[in-house]
Amino acid sequence: MSVSSGFVKQIQGYGLTTAEIVYRMPDHPALLQSYVWQDYDLFPKFPELRRFLDFWTRTLDGALFSVRVAHDRLIKPAELKTMGEFRIH
Repeated sequence: MSVSSGFVKQIQGYGLTTAEIVYRMPDHPALLQSYVWQDYDLFPKFPELRRFLDFWTRTLDGALFSVRVAHDRLIKPAELKTMGEFRIH
């Protein structure tokens, strides 16, 4: 049985990172377009996202306008919350 690469990355400390990339349309710079990127990445340096944004600036014509990032580790210590108290006798 093989283990998925995503699960292996999570065990290594990677979390799910989602970035909303807003960029200018190459033919119409006054118009903005958005692109959503998602991958497993390491907080706070985000090497995978930086690699993708470097690729974007080198290869694609749409100039970056903004990048909004959300990140969460999917495998983490359990949180215990008190939901109430039950008294017996």
